[in-house]
Amino acid sequence: MSQNKLTREIIAKQISIEFGIAYSTIYKKIDKILEIWINNMIDSDLSINHIGSFKIKNKNERIGRNPKTNEEHLIKSRRVISFKKSNKLTL
Repeated sequence: MSQNKLTREIIAKQISIEFGIAYSTIYKKIDKILEIWINNMIDSDLSINHIGSFKIKNKNERIGRNPKTNEEHLIKSRRVISFKKSNKLTL
């Protein structure tokens, strides 16, 4: 089973070829965009038109159970990122 992953390297290579700009320049710009998104997500939600929105949700502490041994353990509270796709995004 093969997994197709879209990475920063692949995106930078495609943009570099498309626009004739150096790969290293594009890669740095992509890193800067991602850094801005990450820093802004800490304070508020991130919404990208025609793609979707990212939100940080707080999960409460709860009891989890190993289904194989029925052993219970405490799952700590944590923050997770959720994604809701835009209605205009077709997959």
